[in-house]
Amino acid sequence: MKARTAPKPVSESRVEMTEIVLPEDTNQYGHAWGGRVMTLIDKAAAIAATRHCRTNVVTASVDSLVFRIPVKLGHILKLFASANAAFRTSMEVGVKVVSEDPLSGLQAHCCSAYVTMVALDATGRPALVPALLPKTPEDRRRQREALQRRRARLRIRARKERRPSRAR
Repeated sequence: MKARTAPKPVSESRVEMTEIVLPEDTNQYGHAWGGRVMTLIDKAAAIAATRHCRTNVVTASVDSLVFRIPVKLGHILKLFASANAAFRTSMEVGVKVVSEDPLSGLQAHCCSAYVTMVALDATGRPALVPALLPKTPEDRRRQREALQRRRARLRIRARKERRPSRAR
């Protein structure tokens, strides 16, 4: 495995994506399919992670995605993503989704997600990622909270691995 490269600032990973909700993106109520929004979240997270580590990445997990409001047909979705923390071969990317009514300009927070992305080398094996260099108090807060979420994820995973499987 190659040596870790120099730390990079959060700003290098920032992504802002914009999409319009079209009829094929909606259910029978005229609201965006949750899976469509999830696809956009995954795409924004992948772009942010790739910008941070400049290598291919894959999604390892998505934490607690809760839809706060429905996104309506014709509304504009804005996705904001950036790396929150970098670990050895993975990183947490925060993604915020905002829905905008194009006629009134009113905006509402639709949902947020924390996506764990793993960097891959040319052979498809996990690759070291650069450390994250938080420059603002907000960057430092997000990094601290990401570390807490990671510890919680690892505790849950360890518990699951210790639990004997029940054969039926």
